[in-house]
Amino acid sequence: MSRPRATPAAAEEDARKGAIRQANEARILGAGERVFARTGFNGATMAAIADEAGLPKANLHYYFGNKAELYRAVLARTLHDWLVPMDGLTPEADPRQALAAYIRAKMAMGFERPDASRVFANELLHGAAELGELLRTELRDMVRAKARVLDAWVAAGRMAPVDTTHLFFTIWAATQTYADFDLQVRAVLGRETLTARDQTRATEHVVSLILRGCGLD
Repeated sequence: MSRPRATPAAAEEDARKGAIRQANEARILGAGERVFARTGFNGATMAAIADEAGLPKANLHYYFGNKAELYRAVLARTLHDWLVPMDGLTPEADPRQALAAYIRAKMAMGFERPDASRVFANELLHGAAELGELLRTELRDMVRAKARVLDAWVAAGRMAPVDTTHLFFTIWAATQTYADFDLQVRAVLGRETLTARDQTRATEHVVSLILRGCGLD
């Protein structure tokens, strides 16, 4: 027997519930970023994350069964969000525009969500027990694919010869330092917080430095 078709009212209700779920998951993941960044995995508690999210603790366990599951979700979301801007590095793209857009996106994410970068960095510093498999599969595959694109640009004379794999390491180091070492940056600049002008100055510096190194200035 064929299943009965959902009524418009039922479909609307399903869409509403789906939107609520997405909003709550994003809220919990954001709270998780902040708490894990402040206290590390061992110091964080589901109660503290619930308080940060402004939700009952039971809601966290409904969406994420335990702290480890939530922690893995925070890391996976961060890696996914960092990989998305690499989609612009395609064979037909203009190398200067594509690399500049990628660097700007990474810088913007570091300024907008510094806690995500700090949680990620802390996980790496402690051996990447939760993140290791994603690094060896999703991240490695993406970097290999995009390095081939950049190698083709080099072969075609569209950019200077560089080690394209290590270029990504350089970009990550330069862009993530403004989140991971925010205290150091602010201390040297004499700032309580980085202003929009500071962020623009930093972004333009990193973009210009990388593009010059690639012969794209």
